[in-house]
Amino acid sequence: MSEAKRLHPVSVIFTTLQSLRQIIFGILPIAILAIGDGMFLYLSLGLVVILLLVIGFSVLTWMRYTYRVEEDQLRIEHGVFIRKKRTISKHRIQSIDLSQNIIHRVFGLTKVQIETAGSDHKIDAALHAVTMEEGKYLHDQLKYKKEAVTAESDNKEEKIHYPQRKVEVKELLIAGSTSASFGFIIGLVALGITELESFIPDSFYNQATSWVVNQAIEMLIFMALLFFILLWGLGILVTLIQYWNFTITRYEKELFITRGLLEKKQMTIPLKRIQAVGIKETILRQPLGFATVYVEIASGEVSKNADVKTLLFPLMRKKEINSFLEKILSEYVLPEDNFTPLPKRALPYYLFRAGVVPFIASIVVAFSAIDWIGIPLIATGLALILGYFQFKSTGYHLDGKQLVVQARLVNKDTTLLKHHRLQSFAVKAHFLHRYQQLASVDTAILSKLAGRHMIIKEMDAESASKLLEWYSYES
Repeated sequence: MSEAKRLHPVSVIFTTLQSLRQIIFGILPIAILAIGDGMFLYLSLGLVVILLLVIGFSVLTWMRYTYRVEEDQLRIEHGVFIRKKRTISKHRIQSIDLSQNIIHRVFGLTKVQIETAGSDHKIDAALHAVTMEEGKYLHDQLKYKKEAVTAESDNKEEKIHYPQRKVEVKELLIAGSTSASFGFIIGLVALGITELESFIPDSFYNQATSWVVNQAIEMLIFMALLFFILLWGLGILVTLIQYWNFTITRYEKELFITRGLLEKKQMTIPLKRIQAVGIKETILRQPLGFATVYVEIASGEVSKNADVKTLLFPLMRKKEINSFLEKILSEYVLPEDNFTPLPKRALPYYLFRAGVVPFIASIVVAFSAIDWIGIPLIATGLALILGYFQFKSTGYHLDGKQLVVQARLVNKDTTLLKHHRLQSFAVKAHFLHRYQQLASVDTAILSKLAGRHMIIKEMDAESASKLLEWYSYES
């Protein structure tokens, strides 16, 4: 494929929507002022002119954007006023992801997202609209191992069986019921109501407020419960749409993930980029025995959309994680509950860190508003309980070339680390730690530019020295 090609004409729609999204927040205050001053006609004419200019510029952008695959390189030329030429070597490509939103699926198209090994996201590429056949062809041509996609092709006479795991609808329903999206949706609704309040006529607002006040307490409770049930159902629906038909497949050198109902996404994760495997148990899912499995990947991407924690499976029973890893990532093993815990003399440190802020707030309230002292006291009690569970959850497990670190902020997080993935290892101890034979361990893996640190605070000093020796002398 040496001849230059253009994107599908539908890409004009995506460019137009993206441009409008960027300028709409800039003109929104002007539009509100213009409506208030009775200049609606001039505002409408201005918006029509802006829309025509944006569409015209999008068409020119599409006409001036070409790409071609030449030997082991992807060559892209684009720019309306300033022509830019970009060359991406096949050997620098880390992953190629295919995704389809509703518009893509209507026209049988896909978006090809190419990520390189560089730290500047501007050297990556995104072909916003190509045919599905063209997208799969580009994926095959620009990957070292073509089996990742061609193994699924019907043209192969003999298909290779690769390990695969698919999410069940029951698991998605549990994931949606116990996810944090419920609180997030409540926040969005509250923010939307606050913003819309200024547009509601005063007469209607006063009538609605009066009607609510006049209702019986039973009716208000019923309406509140109905409201929260609807939001809870909406959170489940969001999870179903996002992770519908979630399927992960292990190939020779990469993982291949497909998911999505309205927007279908296909993502590849090269095994060499995986820095660690994590198991996250939220305070709602842990009592039920469920957890989320994710991987930390090495990424030089520093844009705001960069995601270094990649979901490996949305929800599964914790007792099934080892069989899942054995099938999908056999390099990692989740140990049983034989973690080395913290010594009892470390407990006061955890209680102090958790409870010091609400305790100080309690003192302030006691001198300024004694009638409200109950609130900070309850917060202090809850904080101390959280500190105790942080202490009980923290520990480590060392087995050969794998270190497993377990800790809790609010949710319990277990991280599986390979020796050759650790970038640094430090043991720290202040004078109180040295007096009590305690130490804190700080180890880091490659993640974005700054890396991610796993810290075990107030562990036994002898255990810390053992871990340091393991890191320093392990061949």
